[in-house]
Amino acid sequence: MRIGRGSAARRVILGTVGAVGAVLVLATSGCSVFDRGDKTDGVSVFDVKVGQCFQVPEDITVELTDLPSVPCTTEHEQEAYARVAYTDPGTGSSAGATPDDFPGDAALKSFADGACAAEFADYVGVDYRDSTLYFTYLVPSPRGWEQNSDRSVLCFVTTTGATLTASVKGTGW
Repeated sequence: MRIGRGSAARRVILGTVGAVGAVLVLATSGCSVFDRGDKTDGVSVFDVKVGQCFQVPEDITVELTDLPSVPCTTEHEQEAYARVAYTDPGTGSSAGATPDDFPGDAALKSFADGACAAEFADYVGVDYRDSTLYFTYLVPSPRGWEQNSDRSVLCFVTTTGATLTASVKGTGW
């Protein structure tokens, strides 16, 4: 999956990635990228559940496969709050359709901005524009789209660097 930015005034990228389009590469099987001497567990991006908390990955390169998961009572910077299946707004139906062909980074990022903003209030308890928190997301990579039928955007609540020590669900922050 590839990293995206939050919308308009709330643009915070997962971790400290500086360039637009920059993405992460993390653990491969048998490799312990998350061995920070703490209690993180590598969780596949395909297995992330809403409500799971994560520390910002340390290694930044091309494509993300795993995230360093921690209990939400442990210091963390991000919390998964939605997984939304991509639908092509150009399909003409109100529900949209998920295309077989990769729609492109711009289409995925535009979709993720809207979908993650729409899901934020239901999880946190306040509209993201009124929140002290931000959101970011992961979008499918072209390879993931083609090889793994990855068609979902993962939305994460995040901060501007401060750590959290509890879930943000329903807090109204």
